[in-house]
Amino acid sequence: MPRKLGLAVAQMGPVHRTDSRAAAVKRLVEMLNEAASRGARVVVFPELALTTFFPRYWMSEEEAVAQFFEPSMPNPVVQPLFDAAKKRGIGFYLGFAELTPEQERYNTSILVDDKGNIVGRYRKIHLPGHADHKPAAPFQHLEKKFFAVGNEGFKVWNTMGANIGMCICNDRRWPETFRVMGLQSVELVCLGFNTPSHNIHWSEPPHLRMFHHLLSLQANAYQNATWIAAAAKGGAEDGFHMIGGSAIVSPTGEIAAQALTEDDEVIFVNADMALGDNFRQNVFNFAVHRRPEHYQLIIERVGAGKPLG
Repeated sequence: MPRKLGLAVAQMGPVHRTDSRAAAVKRLVEMLNEAASRGARVVVFPELALTTFFPRYWMSEEEAVAQFFEPSMPNPVVQPLFDAAKKRGIGFYLGFAELTPEQERYNTSILVDDKGNIVGRYRKIHLPGHADHKPAAPFQHLEKKFFAVGNEGFKVWNTMGANIGMCICNDRRWPETFRVMGLQSVELVCLGFNTPSHNIHWSEPPHLRMFHHLLSLQANAYQNATWIAAAAKGGAEDGFHMIGGSAIVSPTGEIAAQALTEDDEVIFVNADMALGDNFRQNVFNFAVHRRPEHYQLIIERVGAGKPLG
């Protein structure tokens, strides 16, 4: 039997360093209302949606905390988004920089249900980039400097009629991210990202950035029989371009909807959460076909080592 869930992704255009959080929240509320008017029950917003992608700038951790981190959630500036969601009866995924009461810093997302309650939290695990200053680079990618590795794993929550999980940006490139959630019968993975068009570590054709992004979504959706809803922040933030490419991918591995612009844009699919059932019962029936006794190397080694043969 079909189990339809109105699913929206709200892409954001640039959020510049001089833009206020209040201005960003206003944009989010406008897109949430549009998503609700189109029948969405869940809307996915980007990674670090409240500010510019600040890890591109060299600064002290103290400066970053003062300008870009949220010591509480919701807080008075973000409360209008929670209020609008509760009023419209729509849940959402939101990415932001989290400062804990213990002064720990995480790249975090939350899952809020259609009654305005936070039902899940995820802290980014696969942190890309570097922690040292690279003055010769066109910009920095300092997630390893500003954030700790997430400490709460990849969880799945049963809410709003589906088993929903979360991840953030670089997590999408790692198959373990989705397999751990697949083993919890995930049906929808919400994902926010900010991906620069230029790779500062080696010369890479820009078109490959989009290709690898979509390849990761499509392969992992298919191999884990899950919907993936991926929300970008795109366009040129203070002159630094990001790829956009927000998309909703089905358990068949097909792109069901994709953003056409690099601006604020809402895409929508009336997604059938039962679409993955045949895959979970047959080709990807983990209980019947998985052979974890032969996968031990995955957890025994972190980096590549010598062949076993």
